[in-house]
Amino acid sequence: MKMAYWRNIKMDKVINIEEALKRIEELEKENAKLREELEYYRNRKLSGRQKHNAKWMAIYNDFVVGYESGMTMVEIAKRNNVSERTIYRYKTIFSWQEQRP
Repeated sequence: MKMAYWRNIKMDKVINIEEALKRIEELEKENAKLREELEYYRNRKLSGRQKHNAKWMAIYNDFVVGYESGMTMVEIAKRNNVSERTIYRYKTIFSWQEQRP
């Protein structure tokens, strides 16, 4: 049986096919671990303001109902368990949307 050999110029050593297949297997395992790590970072919760998901929309819609019915900002914040700053941010968005034609 003939063995296939490659010469790796960069490392200047001779590698047979079995060694190459072993190395490929090692690299595939390493890639799998890195993919898992990448998936973790893609799915982790980021700090700061969140995207406008269902929870955000529910609180915003509750803000609109409370604001239009005359509730104070503090009451709306306590009712939704968010900061007053968040409610004032919602008020800015609400005012901006009212001004749009």
